[in-house]
Amino acid sequence: MERGGRKVRKCVVPAAGLGTRFLPATKAVPKELLPIVDTPTLQYIVGEAADAGIESVILITARGKGSMLDHFDLTPELEETLVARGKHKERDAIRAISAMASIVSVRQQEPLGLGHAVLQAKSVINDEPFAVILGDDIIDAEVPGIRQLIECHERTGKGVVALMEVPPEETHLYGIAAGQMLDSRTMAIDHMVEKPKASPPSNLAVIGRYVLPGRIFELLENTKPGVGGEIQLTDALAMLAAEGGLVGYCFEGKRYDAGDRLGYIKANVAYAMKRPELREGLVPWLEQLIANAKGR
Repeated sequence: MERGGRKVRKCVVPAAGLGTRFLPATKAVPKELLPIVDTPTLQYIVGEAADAGIESVILITARGKGSMLDHFDLTPELEETLVARGKHKERDAIRAISAMASIVSVRQQEPLGLGHAVLQAKSVINDEPFAVILGDDIIDAEVPGIRQLIECHERTGKGVVALMEVPPEETHLYGIAAGQMLDSRTMAIDHMVEKPKASPPSNLAVIGRYVLPGRIFELLENTKPGVGGEIQLTDALAMLAAEGGLVGYCFEGKRYDAGDRLGYIKANVAYAMKRPELREGLVPWLEQLIANAKGR
């Protein structure tokens, strides 16, 4: 797509995973609804998309995860109860959730990989440029993470992936990108490797934010199963890069891996510290907890 082309209006959020790393909590509750303090991770994701100007969010779901859609629906009975109790501020906050964005659900019937999940949105996206946000990655930034990528897309006219430096010993956990830096934050990607077991091409990992052209669907349809026997989005991105259609952007902000137990705990602590009413009691408790741990 050329610069100055169509606006990025839609965002795909793959949310069909089983959340096995959080069992037994996710036995009956979708991992996307696990809260960071008191807000579900999925609400942070949809909120980021809305703050970036996204109009429609396409949730890629699976059987048994209907409660994710319920979270963004109106709840008249709850609202009436809150009003009756004089909790108008809480009622307004609950009602605002349903107004964040237009939510569309598309089911992924088999867990065949991230690339396959994104491909399920083809009929909704058509050939428009679109965003993808992975629910496990929470980015705390002044400018929404996906907005930064949209602006990069508008400047370059190319597909964009979010990049973050990781320690060399962790490169096997990510898709890794390499290429030529165009400026201090933007890389013209020439190749990518999904979870390299040895000799990674760089230490720049692809993090869960993307802005992609409609062309990606054709590439995904021609992508054979890769790592783990799944259709990997990274493999289709590598083909897009080979065509000269992909750049990476080193985003500004702090990323938390909410799909990992330790990362999820860190996110809860970090976001609690941003809340004055919680920080006041949390700081001394953490200081005492750390002091006790050091004294063991």
